[in-house]
Amino acid sequence: MAEWQVVWVPDSGRWGVLPDEDVLGVRDLPAAVAWIGLRPGDPVFVGPDGTVDAGLLEFVLSDSFRRLERETKRNYATDIRPLLTFLSSRGVSWRRASPRDLADYRDWRCRAVENPQRIGGTKWNREAAAFTKLFRWAGVEPLPVDVGRREDRAADSVSSNVLWLTPRTWRLWSDIGLRGHLGPGLPAAGWESRTELRNTSFVQLLLGSGLRRQEGGSLLTFEVPVERLRHGRYCHGQIAAAVTRAKVGRVFYATVDAVGQVEAYIASERAWAVQRAQQQGRYERLAGLRLVTGVRRGRRPVVEWVDRHGVAGRQELGRLGWRERQLLFVDGPDGPEPAWLWLTEQGLPMAPERWNGIFRQANQRCEQVLLTARERTVGRGLRLAEVRGRSPYATPLAARHSYALYMLVLLNTLLESRLGLTKADRRDFAMLFGDPWWLVKTLLGHADVETTKRHYLAPVAHLELESVLTAGRADTAGVLPAEDLDGVFACLARESQGIQDIDILLAGRADG
Repeated sequence: MAEWQVVWVPDSGRWGVLPDEDVLGVRDLPAAVAWIGLRPGDPVFVGPDGTVDAGLLEFVLSDSFRRLERETKRNYATDIRPLLTFLSSRGVSWRRASPRDLADYRDWRCRAVENPQRIGGTKWNREAAAFTKLFRWAGVEPLPVDVGRREDRAADSVSSNVLWLTPRTWRLWSDIGLRGHLGPGLPAAGWESRTELRNTSFVQLLLGSGLRRQEGGSLLTFEVPVERLRHGRYCHGQIAAAVTRAKVGRVFYATVDAVGQVEAYIASERAWAVQRAQQQGRYERLAGLRLVTGVRRGRRPVVEWVDRHGVAGRQELGRLGWRERQLLFVDGPDGPEPAWLWLTEQGLPMAPERWNGIFRQANQRCEQVLLTARERTVGRGLRLAEVRGRSPYATPLAARHSYALYMLVLLNTLLESRLGLTKADRRDFAMLFGDPWWLVKTLLGHADVETTKRHYLAPVAHLELESVLTAGRADTAGVLPAEDLDGVFACLARESQGIQDIDILLAGRADG
């Protein structure tokens, strides 16, 4: 079956080596693409016959599509491409798609037994949103699909990417996957990683703050929180609106330990990477470098800079997206150095999506260490059924989910054990300050507490946490120290699906 393809407009300076002769009859392809109005990251749909679809190009250039965030554009274009292939296989132009065509496509995507890669409700709803935007812009009547219609939305739209690891399971995952250990408490002789401190610091920051991958991965050095709360266990900082999903800035709280590890990374691994880059002249070759000349603090901090041509610029810190942030440099003791916190070994800003690869490598190392040779021969598609729970598996989003679970349990523990509140007291406390669900929702930056319950904490949303906490108490006085919650999490993991705990993992390993 001939398929549609999507090509992406590269960022400036990342076109690679273009041939000396004309490309597609154009002498200067980057200039021609810019003249058309395409921006870096925009998709270009190429039909099965190798030609660019003019109608879809108009859609990409339309106000309806242009206003989307770059990541959303990529998601929508990726979702639209297989639909175009499906319609072409029927000999149907996308402008003539009917409700029956879309109903058949949905059946294939979500229900058909013959489809080995069926998708869930959450993914379908995202695809339906992309299709709705395209067909509504094109004026297709009747509208083949409308995400606003109840019948066109999936009822089972609960994220399948939700993962939880208990605190001690995160320690096991980090020790093996990021520090190269050969098992619990077994450091590997000769293990060497030039980015170990960077990687472990990033994971600890996400676990200690609940930040999303892009939020934590887009921090600048002068945004690392330093101001401690009254009792000194947490620091608070500000996340810029431009790097959040909802485009709304918010205060975030990070543990002192996590911030301390980030500071250790800045003083060691990061400093060495910057020094090597300066010695090799990497920063001198960056055309878009902006040297920060000042940061005006206040309710809306403003960054001021000057570029290589001496042109001054300024912008609110909260309005700088992650790509603009990568251009910011500060004047260090040995010359300009990135203001971007997380750097590659080459001393250059590390794009947020590259953290997915770091987590993937750590997962693979855990499998290499914890699974037997026979278990590793089982294909990944079958491994869940064959080798369930033998090796921890983590993603950047799993750190945020685990943070939410940890804070929910901790807050309930504080209310139950430390404050000694009765049920009546809890009602009064909730009326004054909000219940633990509401507090966790606020920490995560969610607009609706139902999002917190349904998507982030589904496995414990139905539990009576009081009974779980009672089962986890370790002393006769009935007081569980907030810093020793392993028993509570072990209990939760036994009673709920989806929570990875070291007891279950190691027991599974022994049984195998």
